[in-house]
Amino acid sequence: MISTELLIKYHATLKNFEKNVCLFQMNDAPRFYYQIEQGEAKVFNNNKEGKEFIHFILSSNRGIGEAALFGNFNYPTSCQTTKNSKIWLLSKDNFKKLLMDNQEVHFDISKTMANRLFFKSLISKEISIENPEHKILALLDYLKEKIYAIENPYEYKVELSRQQIADLIGLRVETVIRTVKNLEKQKKVKIKNFKIYR
Repeated sequence: MISTELLIKYHATLKNFEKNVCLFQMNDAPRFYYQIEQGEAKVFNNNKEGKEFIHFILSSNRGIGEAALFGNFNYPTSCQTTKNSKIWLLSKDNFKKLLMDNQEVHFDISKTMANRLFFKSLISKEISIENPEHKILALLDYLKEKIYAIENPYEYKVELSRQQIADLIGLRVETVIRTVKNLEKQKKVKIKNFKIYR
């Protein structure tokens, strides 16, 4: 995303966060652009029953919360670290100045937001009409092909837990476990050391 040199030039600060620290909550006003140097965070909502729905799981060199900064609206989601993390914080005003001064960065961030919108559209369709096998394969194939650009069979190692997969596509974890076993029998995935390969 944004280079370390540019982040430093525009006065970003690198902070350490322990696992399960909230970066922002739904309805908070956006104050920072966040970029993960090391670690992982999830962007999520909880429904009225308390069930968590994960929108994205973001790791190193991924930005967080750009859309709210562009749109000048409060966060529609919450964000929490899922591992001990080092994260850059760049103030809203300095983020906008950086983008104005660096059009190529502006374009890259716009492209990232477009890809996330595409992902949300894809997942929304899968959740509403498709069966569990199709939902899981659609998620894995999106990550494999669009995010990591891997082509060969079984070369993509899924770093998501079964629970995270369930939370991303609106299934129960038991359904994900059972469905992944069926997909392995059909040779659509491999399982090695409890990790899924697609």
